Amino acid sequence: MDSLNSLIDGFGTALTPVNLLWAALGVLLGTAIGVLPGIGPAMAVALLLPVTYGLEPTGAFIMFAGIYYGAMFGGSTTSILLNTPGESAAVVAAIEGNRMAKAGRGAQALAAAAIGHFAGGMIGTILLVVLAPTVASLAVDIGAPDYFAIMVLAFIAVTSVLGSSRIRGLASLLIGLTIGLVGLDQMTGQQRLTFGSLQLADGIDVVIVAVGLFAIGEALWVAAHLRRSTGKPIPVGRPWLGRADVRRTWKSWLRGPLIGFPFGAIPAGGAEIPTFLSYVTEKRLSKHRDEFGKGAIEGVAGPESAASASAAGTLVSMLTLGLPTTAVAAVMLAAFQQYGIQPGPLLFEREPDLVWGLIASLFVGMVLLLALNLPLAPLWAKLLRIPRPYLYAGILFFAAIGAYAVGGEAVDLVILLVIGLIGFGMRRYGLPVLPAIIAVILGPSAEQQLRRALQISDGSVTGLVDTPFSVTVYVIVALILLWPLGRKVLGRDRA
Repeated sequence: MDSLNSLIDGFGTALTPVNLLWAALGVLLGTAIGVLPGIGPAMAVALLLPVTYGLEPTGAFIMFAGIYYGAMFGGSTTSILLNTPGESAAVVAAIEGNRMAKAGRGAQALAAAAIGHFAGGMIGTILLVVLAPTVASLAVDIGAPDYFAIMVLAFIAVTSVLGSSRIRGLASLLIGLTIGLVGLDQMTGQQRLTFGSLQLADGIDVVIVAVGLFAIGEALWVAAHLRRSTGKPIPVGRPWLGRADVRRTWKSWLRGPLIGFPFGAIPAGGAEIPTFLSYVTEKRLSKHRDEFGKGAIEGVAGPESAASASAAGTLVSMLTLGLPTTAVAAVMLAAFQQYGIQPGPLLFEREPDLVWGLIASLFVGMVLLLALNLPLAPLWAKLLRIPRPYLYAGILFFAAIGAYAVGGEAVDLVILLVIGLIGFGMRRYGLPVLPAIIAVILGPSAEQQLRRALQISDGSVTGLVDTPFSVTVYVIVALILLWPLGRKVLGRDRA
């Protein structure tokens, strides 16, 4: 009942004319940016992060939430029409969606994706309302050793799940941790990796790192490959679904959140794994299994619903533990820190208006997303005709303005370019970007919690494993690390 009362208060905040305007603007911007190939929700939020400096926190986060969900829908539009996912969560939608579009059923594929996002987002947000306060109340008792263990789990899980190899994931993590070390030691005031520069004494702003790795790195990478031909978008009419399509998709829309939400809430979750699992599930349960690979509508509806629900799951761990499980959550965590707000167990007590206003705005955003995107799908498809050179020149321009707005220092532009070149190098050698971003944000916090835990135990390493919770987390870490080795051994035994 407390959660319900708080949510009603949240709707009072979210439904004010100003906040409704920010929600609508976020949904429109998110969809417009998400439609453009190679620009996912993380880059959209990172690019717009400096723009929101003048806004009050509630309005800014309502806008970010709209951008997040809008960009996810926009990404699936590109997947279906161009076979070029706007972001990683939309990769699975391309498998069936693009084949449907080529067969002249692009409108139905877009409608199945839009309603899937709406259903998944609604169910996921209801689960967020139910679970988040409970998780927050349990997390209040978590101490420094437990927090450090959770962060180690996030680091290990994110390096193990993402990228083509664990070594590459670990290399990306180390790059992020190194960038996070730049500046003054929080406890001793000692300068670290500043090279005698006063501008680096405050450290490198997370916004500059996020914009550099995502926007500049991606723009340089695309520029290096522009000579390759790009696909032509498929024309689309107004999205609609017939009765036969609805009968085939409604179960998929309801099954998706059951897979997507839990994966969104765990470290290294995100939408990549649940969308693929949802696709496999739909293929097994479908009565039209022969259509899979040729344009089965269930293969669009289920994964898109799972992707939207995983976005709500991501917010559970981000709001209650301050733990980002996806790139967007990492950038949003940076935004919280920018406003001097620390997400965690006490956030629901200290900033109830902000948190419940944000959660209520997710419901409002979902309705706006469906109302705006079903009629405007042909318009979004036209955005795909923007020539790539103009598109990425614009991204570089906005990225530079955003980075300069952070501190008003010319040296920030130099740092942005250097980090952008690092991002380009990471893409060139197949290093995933997310571990680096999470390391930059969580690295300093992990170091602080490690030092606190060691201070409490008078420097004894056993202080890191003196609670049942931390021991459990380290056991999970060990299982994640040993799983590939165990799988090889079992494979040999079977052979």
